[in-house]
Amino acid sequence: MDATETTSTHGPATPAERAARGRSARSRVPRPAHGEFAPPADRPDPVDVLEQQSADRLPELVPLRYGRMTQSPFRFFRGAAALMAADLAATPTTGMRAQLCGDAHLLNFRLLASPERRLMFDINDFDETLPGPWEWDVKRLAASLVIAGRGNGFGAAQRRRVVRATVAAYRRAMAEFAALRTLDVWYARIDADELYARLSARIDPRARRRMSAALTKARTRDHLQALDKLARVVDGQLRIVPDPPLITPLDMLLPGVERKHLEDQLRGLVARYARSLPADRRALLAQYRVVDMARKVVGVGSVGTRCWVILLLGRDARDPLLLQAKEAQTSVLAPGAGASDLVNQGERVVAGQRLMQAAGDMFLGWERAEGFDGRQRDFYIRQLRDWKAIPQADLMSPDVMLLFGRTCGTTLARAHARSGDRIAIAAYLGRSDAFDRAVARFAEAYADQNERDFAALTAAVKDGRVRAEKEEPDKPVRTGKPAKSKGSRAPGH
Repeated sequence: MDATETTSTHGPATPAERAARGRSARSRVPRPAHGEFAPPADRPDPVDVLEQQSADRLPELVPLRYGRMTQSPFRFFRGAAALMAADLAATPTTGMRAQLCGDAHLLNFRLLASPERRLMFDINDFDETLPGPWEWDVKRLAASLVIAGRGNGFGAAQRRRVVRATVAAYRRAMAEFAALRTLDVWYARIDADELYARLSARIDPRARRRMSAALTKARTRDHLQALDKLARVVDGQLRIVPDPPLITPLDMLLPGVERKHLEDQLRGLVARYARSLPADRRALLAQYRVVDMARKVVGVGSVGTRCWVILLLGRDARDPLLLQAKEAQTSVLAPGAGASDLVNQGERVVAGQRLMQAAGDMFLGWERAEGFDGRQRDFYIRQLRDWKAIPQADLMSPDVMLLFGRTCGTTLARAHARSGDRIAIAAYLGRSDAFDRAVARFAEAYADQNERDFAALTAAVKDGRVRAEKEEPDKPVRTGKPAKSKGSRAPGH
């Protein structure tokens, strides 16, 4: 039940009524029941599910997706959100709903910039966002910690400690949000510098240095840094550098007439998407002009969806804006949680991100495009890079992963508290660790299922049922002048 639906016969329900509703849910779904996971005998073949998902993707990129997913069980898990969504739909749920991330694994929590240029810690990926049972996000986060912990060689007791601490952080944070005034919940955010100050005394010097370096590096990952990495001056013009198949400019994808048609489509997409922005952001975007574009391969689960990086310039070549236009398909949660009320899947992603994130991208918007592969396709558009830093799970010790998990749990609770009935959820969770222990059991059981699914895909590749393509470790030779010169950050310095 969403917070907006929590009403009594006399109007909005009182806090006492909402708390009673949360406690009453324990009779329908006792908290220990969340520890159960037993795949049914008729569970679909995981490779069939992945192949069905790949059917509407760019066929030349699907082998790259499988290549990434067969690198490790954790990489497989990142690309297998559809499998877990179907499995979660068969588990007991409380009936209380919130806006879900839909893919809340630990690498989708990271540092990013607010429009006010503050470095924040928040959820980043919303491709699968949809209203649904709040516990689904908690369980996916917990399972990701176990799978990553196994990959790092953590023992069962260490993994259990990490997951229980993470879920306890979610539970305690939800209780704190339940006691706050509504506006204070919406103002809540996790400042990266404050987080560092709070955690630095609790981690070893090596981890402290890594965390400090991550904060510093995140602040350098802006448009100028991205421009230095992605663009070169070719024949006097700033152009995106080829790095196929990861970055492929249009003239490498299609011949002249078809390339011009695609370029016109993408220019039109950028022009029309401005209508989804607030008036002040539309005025800001209007000061930029499109100068180049290329297809981009992103992530693990997203590989094969249509994604474009678009280079725009403002005053001159030292004033770049890099946008990413990414195809938005139906959420993997939809079969179990219900279809979105929003027809445009790009708008679904944007609405979910704005609802869950404390600090949003100022260029975040959506549009529907005609004629891509002869079909209508929905896109969402955002900045390609703006003060972002991705955690390195494979470098985490058990203590560091525990602290990181706690931060993720708190962040997820804040995101859910904005749309779900935080008072009812907090009352359901209560003060005991019954839910924490149950989710820890579920996470181990699901990690076992993930390993079986990973083995099934690996076997399918070996048998030739599907084709996987490994990425070349060597970078191609770049042509043209770099976008920056010595001592500068962009052309013209």
